[in-house]
Amino acid sequence: MDDALEQAAPAVLAALLHLEQRALEAATPQALGFTMVNETLRLVAFRQAALFTSGAGGRLKLTTASGLASVAEDSPFAVWLASFVPAVRPAGGGCVRLDFPDAPAGLVEGWEEWLPEHLLLAVLLGPGGEEGVVLYARETPWQDGEVAALDRLHRTYGYCLHALAQKPLRVRAGLRRLVSRRAAGWVALAVLAALLIPVRLSALAPAEVVALSAMAVASPQDGVISAFHVAPNAPVKAGDRLFSLDDGALGSRREVARGALSVARADLLTAQQRAFDDLKSKGELAAAMGRVREKEAELALVEQSLERVVVRAERDGVAIYGDPNDWLGRPVQTGERVMQLADPRDAGVLVWLPVTDALNLEPGAPIRLFLHVKPLDPLAATLLQTSYQAVPGPDGISSYRLRGRFGEGEPAARIGLRGTARIAGDWAVLGYFLLRRPIAALREWTGL
Repeated sequence: MDDALEQAAPAVLAALLHLEQRALEAATPQALGFTMVNETLRLVAFRQAALFTSGAGGRLKLTTASGLASVAEDSPFAVWLASFVPAVRPAGGGCVRLDFPDAPAGLVEGWEEWLPEHLLLAVLLGPGGEEGVVLYARETPWQDGEVAALDRLHRTYGYCLHALAQKPLRVRAGLRRLVSRRAAGWVALAVLAALLIPVRLSALAPAEVVALSAMAVASPQDGVISAFHVAPNAPVKAGDRLFSLDDGALGSRREVARGALSVARADLLTAQQRAFDDLKSKGELAAAMGRVREKEAELALVEQSLERVVVRAERDGVAIYGDPNDWLGRPVQTGERVMQLADPRDAGVLVWLPVTDALNLEPGAPIRLFLHVKPLDPLAATLLQTSYQAVPGPDGISSYRLRGRFGEGEPAARIGLRGTARIAGDWAVLGYFLLRRPIAALREWTGL
């Protein structure tokens, strides 16, 4: 083949040198594979080309095909070609011609469907052995000069592919040499020193803006709520009507009490008239007067109950309650809270800290509230009090209730807004901060 190569035209030699230069300039195996299956067309004509690289155990894998940016391994052509090339794989090195009449019996049908009649299999050899196989296909037979040129070119391809495949190994070897035992010791010392950096323990928990000194507005008596006179979160003044109870039953009782009082007064008048003529009737006069006073007291009680049907605000503030439709027509008992009156200037933060994230907290601990409506503008607050007992939170998780007051100069936040609060606790080293939860989980699991 070397004699045939020497007889090749200068144009062929120029193309050969150009392709060898391109192979040497390839920075990755993918770039080299593109050159093999596409740019080799400058040297010889072909219709299709495919590159197979050798993997573990010498197994061939289709990595690059001519005219394609990437190879779909599950396509019908790729599946058939992946079984065809290993079956006709040359035993030695160099370039081997394969024509359709020489095809194995089981591959004739697929070859006739997918490939032209004349194939050329070029084995890529490197210092460590076979690196892969390149398949070229076309309609005309392969000439000796073309085979010689391709044989020479694929020797270069093989060495370049071997060098690019070994490059990551050299990098890893250099890194292993760089990280020597002494360097590893310094790294371990640095990590240990970093674990001793003091940090402040903290936890994240859901939070809500609340009124710290809100006044509960409860039902003054048993009844059914008939109407609300203020909207939720609406400002009210002292004396404004808040809500009303149904007065139908009380109105009927008042009419009955008035009728009973009229009867008692008539009986008293009759007793007084008979007392002038009959001394025995004077004894009934005191009983009649007692019945009048009783009926007057009953009427006064009913009228007082009617006055309490309309609940009014005792001070200025904001009426806080849920949907009015949830309350209308609902029976309430005496003392049952219906709404709250809150002072917007006395807003604070209520934090539900899960038991699993609990910290040792002291009054004055800093709190930062990140509202959902303004996540980039946190509000600063200080801890006022914590509950001594965990209770189910709004999300059903057992949590501690924490209350905090916003700092001076913080912008006013509307009561009812929700967000996430970051609560800072005691100082500890970074190692304890990172391992606190794993240690707690380990002790819970092992019981140690």
